[in-house]
Amino acid sequence: MSQEIPAAVQRALDAIDALDNDAFVAAFAADGYVNDWGREFRGHDRIRSWSDNELIGKRVTFTDTQVTTAGNPLTILTQVGGDGFNGPSHFTFETTNDELASMTITA
Repeated sequence: MSQEIPAAVQRALDAIDALDNDAFVAAFAADGYVNDWGREFRGHDRIRSWSDNELIGKRVTFTDTQVTTAGNPLTILTQVGGDGFNGPSHFTFETTNDELASMTITA
């Protein structure tokens, strides 16, 4: 990826690559949330449960990842693979105080 990625976003992406749910959840603020196509999961426990069932638990992979909108929020476009959804998706990350405030997934 050629664009600057905030440290909190990079930690989450690295955790996804490593299939490390603890590190993925730790990238979020205590009141952070995931919005997965309109379904919202707020707080570490709900994010962990969502990831167990939809992300890291499905051995997700990201390939051909590129920053489409730099800044805060930052949006990436990636090809999602694994044992769940497969196809292109946009992930928009908002950061606060070096933690993820949100991660929103859209088409």
